[in-house]
Amino acid sequence: MKWLNEEDIENIAVGAAVLGTGGGGDPYIGKMMALSAIQKYGPVKVITVDELEDNQWVLPASGMGSPSVLVEKIPSFKQLVAPLKAFEKASGKKTDVVMPIEIGGVNSLIPVAVAAMMRIPILDGDAMGRAFPEAQMVTFHLDGLKPELVTLGDEQGNVVTIEPANGHWSEKLARNITVAMGGSSIVCDYGITGAQAKKSVIPGTLTLARQIGALLKEQRTAAIHPIVQMLDILDGYQLFKGKAVLIKRGVQGGFTRGEANFDGTDDDKNKTCTLFFQNEHLLAEIDGKPIAMAPDLIAVLDEETGMPITTEGLKYGARVVIVAFPANEKWRTKIGIETAGPRYFNYPYDYVPLETLVKEQSPR
Repeated sequence: MKWLNEEDIENIAVGAAVLGTGGGGDPYIGKMMALSAIQKYGPVKVITVDELEDNQWVLPASGMGSPSVLVEKIPSFKQLVAPLKAFEKASGKKTDVVMPIEIGGVNSLIPVAVAAMMRIPILDGDAMGRAFPEAQMVTFHLDGLKPELVTLGDEQGNVVTIEPANGHWSEKLARNITVAMGGSSIVCDYGITGAQAKKSVIPGTLTLARQIGALLKEQRTAAIHPIVQMLDILDGYQLFKGKAVLIKRGVQGGFTRGEANFDGTDDDKNKTCTLFFQNEHLLAEIDGKPIAMAPDLIAVLDEETGMPITTEGLKYGARVVIVAFPANEKWRTKIGIETAGPRYFNYPYDYVPLETLVKEQSPR
């Protein structure tokens, strides 16, 4: 995947929506922005972490705010590049490579559009291996790095530059600015050298998203359902099959928060499942007992097609399969669990790995 083509972008949009665990923004919006940028500005080169030069400057570009708001406030090309230009002006450093901060529906593809407009490569990797709701929930933070400089832009042409004391202050300040901007913004933060990227970035996640997307989008001819094939690739588990019967969802504090309740079907008949989310799915319970929890990944897929359903796209009556995958090993460390485990989100559980929870309740 040296150069991204239209098929790659289509596949990444789907695969990233799976890895985005319900968050990261609407994949359709990300896909359209990336396709439009490539059609207007030309193709985007993809480079691996190993291909980075140690002295190259790598800058993440992403969307911040509620996915529910982003659906109604699609960024313009001008808004997409304004934070990068502001970052370069404030830091005095030219961006050599842009990267996704997370693998999520829109946030995997915003940097593709930015790369096309700036005519620079995009890095095949990200800082989460999934999507998380808060700015400090990145591998850079786990490795002791501070954002130092953060730039934000909105559709009105406002651009704000801040110098937060640490990742938590970056989240607090940037989130409040984003709320003032109407609930969504484009952000550049955690600029790093190629040498640091080699230590902190989770490699190959764009390629993984493309692989998953291609699998789910291909015509159904194989005897094995694509969901089963995907679970094999990701070492994942099918947790539950059922129908959405109640969805409580609202925008609070710049996030889409809520819970979704499902009644079981087929083998899960007479069971219930509840998903709790803050932009992303963070906790799954079956009959009131935890079956999967952050930082492990939880995704909701259409029962028939296997296509991912985001937290803002889930509707009453949807027939779904709920699946989960182990998080990258960086998130299963002490600091990873402190940063993005269930206790951080005020859920009454200590982190238990997905494999252990599934084994305790039932086999895949």
